[in-house]
Amino acid sequence: MTATGETWRNWGRTEKAKPIRVERPRTAGAVQRAVVAAAGSGIPIKAVGASHSFSGIAAPAGVLLELDDLTGLIDVDERHELATFSAGTRLRDIPRLLARYGLAMENLGDIDSQSLAGAISTGTHGTGASFRGLAAQVAGVTLVTGTGEQLHVDADTNAELLPAVALGLGSLGILVDVTVHCVPAFDLAAVEKPESLESVLDSLPQRVAENDHFEFYWFPHTETALTKTNTRMPSGAARRPLSPVRRWLDDTLVSNRLYEVTCGLGSAVPAITPTVNRLADKLTGNREFTDASHRVFTTKRTVRFAEMEYALPAEQVADALREVKKLIDTSGWSISFPVEVRFAASDDLWLSTASRRETGYIAVHRYARENPTEYFRAVEAIMRDKGGRPHWGKMHWRDAESLRESYPRFDDFVAIRDRLDPSRLFRNPYLDRVLGA
Repeated sequence: MTATGETWRNWGRTEKAKPIRVERPRTAGAVQRAVVAAAGSGIPIKAVGASHSFSGIAAPAGVLLELDDLTGLIDVDERHELATFSAGTRLRDIPRLLARYGLAMENLGDIDSQSLAGAISTGTHGTGASFRGLAAQVAGVTLVTGTGEQLHVDADTNAELLPAVALGLGSLGILVDVTVHCVPAFDLAAVEKPESLESVLDSLPQRVAENDHFEFYWFPHTETALTKTNTRMPSGAARRPLSPVRRWLDDTLVSNRLYEVTCGLGSAVPAITPTVNRLADKLTGNREFTDASHRVFTTKRTVRFAEMEYALPAEQVADALREVKKLIDTSGWSISFPVEVRFAASDDLWLSTASRRETGYIAVHRYARENPTEYFRAVEAIMRDKGGRPHWGKMHWRDAESLRESYPRFDDFVAIRDRLDPSRLFRNPYLDRVLGA
């Protein structure tokens, strides 16, 4: 199916583009035909999932491939705990698809609206010092390359390509299926509570090391961190989920509807933002429950925002956040959205933000009606001074020259790009900037 005249916009409304046409393939063969046709016409082609990236990584410069119809579970190898999905499968659907096999994703981020292909291609991650990002859970992929070839990559076939294509930024081909390492289904015991920001920062290495999954949010203009500590447990062993009413009150009414009202007020009258943020300290957190892992990891977000996130050596996180706090305190800005801090284990993927180092993440946000540029660029300067790497799917201003210094295998990745997409069929302005034309 094709369409013309449509304007593509991402979820955060930070990017938009007008593709030449839109195609919605239902099969791997249809993807291959679309790529071959685009190549024959000399038109760039770009696959798009949920459009939940804040950077221009998925912005179509020619043909837009929407993968919403390329979805579902293809195969499960129960013995080896491997599951193969069509590339457009949304993360929110995976728990249901795996339930009958007693399996789950090892870790998830806090949003589950993304497609599986989009999540791994941008470096989506969760939190937990012993757990890697989603792309590091990939055991194999099938993709259509810039030459129109349908190429399979796993530990036995084209294995040398796996560290590149598992997190390929959409620059190496169009993913049509993804095989992931799963784990036996598990629950999470969640403890969420407000604590002193400084005490959290002082004890951060210990908190991160001693807990399966630890993260926190800091609302600017306050001295409080909202901590989230999750402990892995056998599935169903002692499940105590939130009641439907409590979940609706916390996650729908307070965290989304009421929060959107307060963000709107803060945007119109910036002086009230510190008061609103102190109120948020009192209205959120302070709950304990146990539920299936995906229901604890993920949250529903309806308030639109812009986001930038940087990956730092884990030992740099506390000092970096203190510098961000000082920046906000002295800038005169009114920042309504919280700063989020998470952690991930090292991996061996060439363009992973956690490549070859234990990593902490600091994410800053700005309400969608406010211009984030001045705030984000000032925070980016702090992060760069501490060896930070930008999240590929979130706003940043880095280019290929500066990123080459951050990734030891950067040139190896570019060489794979030259091999799989020699004509730059999958290019767009963002990829030209971060990888070079």
